[in-house]
Amino acid sequence: MCSGSFAKCLGISLMPLAVICVLCNILLFFPGGNHVESEHITEQVWFFGGILGSGVLMIFPALVFLGLKNNDCCGCCGNESCGRRFAMLSSILFAAVGIMGAGYSVIVSSLAINHGPQCLVATNGTDQWTYPFSDGDYLSNRTIWSLCLKPDGVVSWHLSLFSVLLVVGLIQVALCAVQVVNGLLGALCGDCCGCCGGVSISSEMRNIHCG
Repeated sequence: MCSGSFAKCLGISLMPLAVICVLCNILLFFPGGNHVESEHITEQVWFFGGILGSGVLMIFPALVFLGLKNNDCCGCCGNESCGRRFAMLSSILFAAVGIMGAGYSVIVSSLAINHGPQCLVATNGTDQWTYPFSDGDYLSNRTIWSLCLKPDGVVSWHLSLFSVLLVVGLIQVALCAVQVVNGLLGALCGDCCGCCGGVSISSEMRNIHCG
């Protein structure tokens, strides 16, 4: 497969993943599917790991990867492959942006999962909003989930959505890392597909020898 075509496949894969992350982050503003006051929303939700990190910052690399297949590689300093090589090289920079964005989302999600959600807890006869869990102890002990009185189902909601953000973020990091390698190969070795009207590399080589 050509490096440009492979990059396009990566871009197609990244787009729906970015949308999923944005939706997950938005849903986290409604713990347990309920509307609560802003001060009662878990702190890590406000870091916008899914919206900014795996969402907005991932859109730019995805669009660049999608455009590599149709990039015009003609007429760059008299070298037909120059434009294609430069485009593949520049895609590495956008892949790095994607890695940083997805990495940010992974870090935020990991902290949120470890910290647990903010919820209403009965303490000494009074109800107060706090973080009843510490160091991820609720992950291995589901019985203590009952400490959260409200919102209903907040623990499973919190854990499920942040887990999705964590997994998708790791996938995005992997895809962008693959494009770094693909971009290097495309920049150094050239695209295996023809450009400038479908001229193949093999025919170009024949023309060089004949000339």
